[in-house]
Amino acid sequence: MDNLLIIIFLIFVGQTLGCLVGLIKKPRRSILYASLAFAASMMICISFLQLIPESLEVTPLHLVIISFFLGIGIMWIVDRLLPHINPELLKKEKPSVKRSVTMLVIGMALHNLPEGLAIGIGFALTPALGIIIALGIAAQDVPENIATIVPLYGLTRKRTKSFIIVTVTILFELLGFIFGYYFLKGTSLALLGASLALAAGFMTYISIEELIPAARIKQNLKVGVTSLVLGAVCVLLISLLG
Repeated sequence: MDNLLIIIFLIFVGQTLGCLVGLIKKPRRSILYASLAFAASMMICISFLQLIPESLEVTPLHLVIISFFLGIGIMWIVDRLLPHINPELLKKEKPSVKRSVTMLVIGMALHNLPEGLAIGIGFALTPALGIIIALGIAAQDVPENIATIVPLYGLTRKRTKSFIIVTVTILFELLGFIFGYYFLKGTSLALLGASLALAAGFMTYISIEELIPAARIKQNLKVGVTSLVLGAVCVLLISLLG
């Protein structure tokens, strides 16, 4: 029960903290870029140092590879159909506020589902692995939600409404966790291992396609590289302590 409460707390804390920071005081760009690079590093390291090795222990190599690239493919399709709204949209002339807000909410909800699924899959194997995945996703939720709620507030011009909208989408991450955990708990180890590889695909795509480009590492080389290294060290320390 304690592990379950920790998971639920981590699901909500990263996104909620990102919303509050974005609404109360938008952080300096250098801090935002650093947190994006740190989160990307954590998620990639969790994928290749935790999820893939765990998957290979119980699942044939070919199924791990297929599942990993399937996860990448699913996230690619989600991004193509429902891309995130970004601050550049605010520069367009007379944007459709209703449509923009609707697309943003749907996009966030569908991105949160596989993140919650990844946590649930890890938790179904071992609580410790679920917590490690939840930590990585919570780390990326903070800068991601800062970057999301700022343009959302720019569209709605209402802080409370913007906060409620983003908070509601967190429920989709919780839903993904519940589905991933209860659907896969007690299934065959091969299926569970394939699901871990699928989750690794989700997290790798989010890191490489969204977080790393948004971190602008080339333009902020020292901050970016330092954050990448710290993210990797953080995952290694968590793994050792676990």
